[in-house]
Amino acid sequence: MILQHKGIKIFYTDHGQGISVVLLHGFLENTSMWQPFITELSKKNRIICIDLLGHGKTECLGYVHSMELMAEAVKAVLDFLNIKNSIFIGHSMGGYVALAFAEKFKKQVLGLCLMNSTAEDDNTERKKNRDRAILAVKENHKSFIRIAIVNLFRPKNRRLFSKEIKHIKEEALKMPVQGIVAALEGMKVRKNRIEIFRDGNFKKLMIISKKDPVLDYEALKKQSEKSTIEIVEFPDGHMSHVENKSLFLRTILYFVEKI
Repeated sequence: MILQHKGIKIFYTDHGQGISVVLLHGFLENTSMWQPFITELSKKNRIICIDLLGHGKTECLGYVHSMELMAEAVKAVLDFLNIKNSIFIGHSMGGYVALAFAEKFKKQVLGLCLMNSTAEDDNTERKKNRDRAILAVKENHKSFIRIAIVNLFRPKNRRLFSKEIKHIKEEALKMPVQGIVAALEGMKVRKNRIEIFRDGNFKKLMIISKKDPVLDYEALKKQSEKSTIEIVEFPDGHMSHVENKSLFLRTILYFVEKI
């Protein structure tokens, strides 16, 4: 379904009834990443999937898609659907957007799961890597996409999930260059929201992976210190919904059920 927001089209899907669960995809992904899970998740809950700015069928809104700007787009969809509060599950960049939403609209958050994501901001080195990525995208975005997506998987899984990787690449290649660059710019300048995540008055879960090529496993574990954040550890890479599919579904069902 399509919603008009600030002069652009935002695409979303809406399945099931019950407490709303909002699924937010990562960088270079779109709502299709959640497709294998919707049937099971929507048996007891209302499942809302949203294409974030510049991704999937949602159009671009300027040249920097900040996490706050993306969170406002999510809010627009929920307001349109008259949904007052929700559980949020965000993969990677989707987690950053969920945190920005929680900061601005905290009374609407019943639970928040960071899936292969972090509440911390980019350090100096990661910001430099974002700048290098932006240059690479402008030079040859197709090459950037092909390399970037493969590198999200644990090396030993790259052949095992070659079919899934091919599909993710095909979806990402539909993105406009502006959308890719705007997301990289937005992630680069995002705020540190560790205190919001630790202290927020909602259920919290982190899904972290021992062999995540993108995020440091030990650094992620430290984010739960002195808090009520629950941690579930997966054995593989950054793409838990593919590399640990059944484990991911069980974990999410359990998290949602507790709320």
